[in-house]
Amino acid sequence: MITIDIDVDSLIKRILEMKKYRGSGLNPDTIRDLILQEAPHQASSKKLLKAVKRKLHNIVAPYLGEPDYEKLRDELKQIKNTTPDSPEIRSFCERVLSEHASTSERLPYMEDFYNQLFQQTGIPHTILDLACGLHPLALPWMGLPLSVQYHAYDIIQPRVDFINDFFKTIGLAPLAENRDILVNPPEIKADLALIFKEAHRMEKRQPGCSRGLWAELDVKTLAVSLPTQDLSGTHSLLEQHRTLVLDNLPEDHRLEEIAIENEIVFLIRKVQA
Repeated sequence: MITIDIDVDSLIKRILEMKKYRGSGLNPDTIRDLILQEAPHQASSKKLLKAVKRKLHNIVAPYLGEPDYEKLRDELKQIKNTTPDSPEIRSFCERVLSEHASTSERLPYMEDFYNQLFQQTGIPHTILDLACGLHPLALPWMGLPLSVQYHAYDIIQPRVDFINDFFKTIGLAPLAENRDILVNPPEIKADLALIFKEAHRMEKRQPGCSRGLWAELDVKTLAVSLPTQDLSGTHSLLEQHRTLVLDNLPEDHRLEEIAIENEIVFLIRKVQA
């Protein structure tokens, strides 16, 4: 094991002051975790910084080029019918979701996706949306009652603030939180937890991390969604992602699968004693 002398707080500050991350609201816990992971394997502070920057880019890159959240807030304020299923809210959410590949791909079959999911899980009263990105804006297609407790977790503060504004606009409690779920898994008891199109990226950050996270969650059902094809649509990822899930499945849990369009959803449930 290599040991180098580092000032973790100073390195976190240095990274957050870089042009790419300045003003991003990135959770410092994520950077700290990457530093502590990489430090034993790097021979110098320079190599450590390079390794941390590379991993951080892989975590944040899909969401670089964030929307103008102030502009989106102004648009939300102009919407008169703010019920979740109103045409105005749906149109707003569809436009925002279409900006990112992971959510735009699901748009053509969004309603069917949640119908099939909730047929297997039941209508949840409490949801944990883990590493949520902008996925909470799919709520208009979920058909859930406004009494649902929808906890959303992300590591970018402006995104979290916008999601909470959206929740309040449609009549939900503002339960979005800036939290790195790998560093601080939520302890809330829930009917359903969602990890949509993120588990494979989490494994690149920290191989084997999923197993511990999944075992720690206090949920009836964990739904892990992964793409069945690469972005070009030319290579199947099904067996690769099935292996990822099986390798991380905690011993006292059972597994079911739902294939919906170009996604496979793994339903993970703890075996009752």
